[in-house]
Amino acid sequence: MKAAIIGLGVEGKKATTSFLKYDWDVYATDLDNNVDLTSLEIPFAEIDLIQENENISVVADSLKIDLGFSSHDEIDSADVIAISPSMWGSTLANKYLEEGKLACDVLTKHRDIFTIGITGTNGKTTTVHMLKEILESAGKKVLVGGNGGGGFDGYYDLLLETNTSSYDILLVEVCDMTLDFCKYFFDFDLIGLTNVGNDHMNVHKTIANYKNKLVDFFKSKKIVLSHNQSFQSDFRDSSCEAIPYFEYQFDLDVFGKFNKLNAGLAYAIATNLKIPKDIIKDSLVNFKPVEGRLDTYKLNDATIYIGKTDNVDAARSILDERNFYATFIGTPRVNEFERLDILDEVVIHNPEVIVLFSGLDDTIDMGMERLNDLSYGGRIEVANCLDDIIFLLAEFSHEDAIFIGGNGQDTIIEIQERLKLLSDSCN
Repeated sequence: MKAAIIGLGVEGKKATTSFLKYDWDVYATDLDNNVDLTSLEIPFAEIDLIQENENISVVADSLKIDLGFSSHDEIDSADVIAISPSMWGSTLANKYLEEGKLACDVLTKHRDIFTIGITGTNGKTTTVHMLKEILESAGKKVLVGGNGGGGFDGYYDLLLETNTSSYDILLVEVCDMTLDFCKYFFDFDLIGLTNVGNDHMNVHKTIANYKNKLVDFFKSKKIVLSHNQSFQSDFRDSSCEAIPYFEYQFDLDVFGKFNKLNAGLAYAIATNLKIPKDIIKDSLVNFKPVEGRLDTYKLNDATIYIGKTDNVDAARSILDERNFYATFIGTPRVNEFERLDILDEVVIHNPEVIVLFSGLDDTIDMGMERLNDLSYGGRIEVANCLDDIIFLLAEFSHEDAIFIGGNGQDTIIEIQERLKLLSDSCN
């Protein structure tokens, strides 16, 4: 069997890896000839590299990649076609849709499984993992995944796994930028909304546009949303049934009001599925933070709060919880200027020290410029590497509280791993 992967962004590369993992032949293509392929882990010794002008072809066992151009013969000869979610609604995507060759229309077992979607701006990954632990404790066989940016293996991995093995429940994290794609790709029986906030505005442009995307996504579906969610009447009118959730009231071993809300959503969904309340509460009281999401570590006298908070609403939800002596912020990608609003929020909370480090891109200069525009009067430091961050943490470790967040999940996980070693050795 052969799959054609069109578009080699995050989801496209994850789809390529997934099809190869399930022993498919793969043709992958992207019109950009400058795609980073290192995450595909192709053994250099086993590939042929062909370059003609600006076009590049990579040929390996069971895999061919064309960068800068596409081969229509290769695409037409494929049994299924996997498009990038960002291509949904394009002329090309509609062509393959009409031909019936989209992977989700050829491999369809995933649509026969009871499917829960979790979407929203913040808290999706944590809510998914909370719900997974509850459902598995209740004896359900659960497959979890979805949004590649959330740390999962991508939507196509779910497709391939469900067509290989049987599951009781499919639990999908749905990125707010893939709503239209996922609405077609999956058949959702229940959708949970964490919150609606300011992120990916370079794509949505306005909150109103994002809200309208959600209204369409919820059409005729059973939804679970916060009792005080903004745009609530629009969402309720679109859905076939709207179930409210509230802040979780029972014991929980993770920090923050925002996690009580995540737990409240998981609790409401599990209750709707008739999971016994003692199972729900036992699962949540033992729940530990997801890697890369907010966790706490003790270093000398300081409690260090660290986790990805890559938009202003996520940062605010933590900064509002307590006063931080120092705040470390990972910088965004070059084209995500709106995420510098995180620094506006940090300055409002006025820590003694702000430390900038490279998160998704080395955009520290952008961060410095924003801090200068905000006339922040405290101490500013730049951490150029992990050792710099650890050195500064040691300096501040006799203060009360330190926050590390912003962009760059991989970098934040790396810091967490080092912090755990230090915390374990010091305490």
